[in-house]
Amino acid sequence: MSLKLISGGAAQALVGRLQDRCALPVEGTFGAVGAMRDKLLAGQPCDVLILTQALIDALAAQGHVRRDTAAALGVVKTGVAVKAGEARPDVSTPDALKAALQRAPGIYFPDPEKATAGIHFMKVLRALGIDAELRERIRTFPNGATALGKMAQAPEPGVIGCTQVTEILHVPGVELVALLPRQFELATVYTAAVCTQAQSPAAAEAFVRLLAGSEAAPDRAACGFEA
Repeated sequence: MSLKLISGGAAQALVGRLQDRCALPVEGTFGAVGAMRDKLLAGQPCDVLILTQALIDALAAQGHVRRDTAAALGVVKTGVAVKAGEARPDVSTPDALKAALQRAPGIYFPDPEKATAGIHFMKVLRALGIDAELRERIRTFPNGATALGKMAQAPEPGVIGCTQVTEILHVPGVELVALLPRQFELATVYTAAVCTQAQSPAAAEAFVRLLAGSEAAPDRAACGFEA
């Protein structure tokens, strides 16, 4: 028997660090939060669900997760990344970010329809007025980890990525440049909860407590979660 977990990609590194402390082997599915919600609603077995606070609240109201078990893991912000070892562009202001993106031969980020960071970053491109200009250079993938993994392998220098900090820190071959400029800041609370149809409810409750508890605070910080 294993603990079935469905999670936004933001928590993948944290789960990886803590899964050995779970009473059961953890079998995780990770991806864009919208896609992970859809998997749950389609009937994929799930004991523990980790999504944005807003989605957990909605699913609790619909009876899919147990509200009494919900526990916040922390705040995840969205940042800009480059390939490891490359020059880090100035992205501290909207104008600087716009110029950096205009120079980049490729812009990598997650699904602009189902991923938290992808939805937000597409809005940023529109706000900067460069979404049409950059259309041919935009590279989107199902989740942030995949997007940055592909960016790390890109043959051309100077490509830029954007996704949640927890994913940037987790992907080999890329480095965090900085958070998005304050005007475009995205801070998302991620929450874990036990699914109503959990087959291993006791182990699921214990794992949620571990993920959100004080013992794991250093692990959450190391993975990019802020209190």
